[in-house]
Amino acid sequence: MDFEPADSGFAFEVTEGLAVEYEPAEDLPRFFAAAAAGIEEQLSLPEHGVVIATRVVLRQARAHTFGSHELAFKIAGYLAAREALRCTPLRL
Repeated sequence: MDFEPADSGFAFEVTEGLAVEYEPAEDLPRFFAAAAAGIEEQLSLPEHGVVIATRVVLRQARAHTFGSHELAFKIAGYLAAREALRCTPLRL
């Protein structure tokens, strides 16, 4: 995932043509939405009533028949955002 500053709000995009070998493929949009939810949750600053303005682009993903589910992707998104915050100083 790439994290970039945004002018406002939170935006999550999946790279066009992203190929992930997983069956059923219909589950992938739910998995990606769960990752976005985890990221947005980590970027929320409830004490300020805002979400850090960020554009996130999912460029690569893996999914496995056993172990891949929405919660796993949500946690992955949460951890990715946490790492991005750790690497980038936050200014309010």
